[in-house]
Amino acid sequence: MERITESPSKYRHLEKMSVATLLQNINSEDKTVPLAVEKAIPKIAPLVAAIVEKMQEGGRLFYIGAGTSGRLGILDASECPPTFGVPGDWVIGLIAGGDDAIRQAVEFAEDSETQAWEDLQQYYIDSQDVVIGIAASGTTPYVVHGLKTCQQNGIITGCIVCNPGAPVSEYADYPVEVIVGPEFVTGSTRMKAGTAQKLVLNMI
Repeated sequence: MERITESPSKYRHLEKMSVATLLQNINSEDKTVPLAVEKAIPKIAPLVAAIVEKMQEGGRLFYIGAGTSGRLGILDASECPPTFGVPGDWVIGLIAGGDDAIRQAVEFAEDSETQAWEDLQQYYIDSQDVVIGIAASGTTPYVVHGLKTCQQNGIITGCIVCNPGAPVSEYADYPVEVIVGPEFVTGSTRMKAGTAQKLVLNMI
């Protein structure tokens, strides 16, 4: 697997840049994100179609993630009822470490290989539902093993990831890979990768 999300920034000596230059460079990088999302639309479309079909049968959509990815899923899920008038239990966001992790990091929560499935079982998940794993690097055990167990139980899976050929894609029936390249600050996937994930969530 190529870990593009962790590769070195193209920018050096950030501490020597003026505030205006820093902002211009960040903005220049951000402008590339919608173009990367556009390339992924052929992969997003069948995932959305699968979600629609399951929802018409009475199913729900779940997001699972850790850290920023998990928070983005919760944000998207929480905005669906007031924005679109859908029931509060139609779209559900789950984060490694539980609600405490929304505000601050819960150490080692993302490393659990069983917690995601345990979290999903609290909602009596079944084959009518769809689960999307959100993970910038695509290696988060909470997400990878959560999707793997869903597949083993006949549940449709998707993922939103920013590295090609990531482990999470292996367990996604509908993998969405948005390759945004190195971050402005090396490894800070809450920047371009996070923006890409949010744009895909907007579409879904």
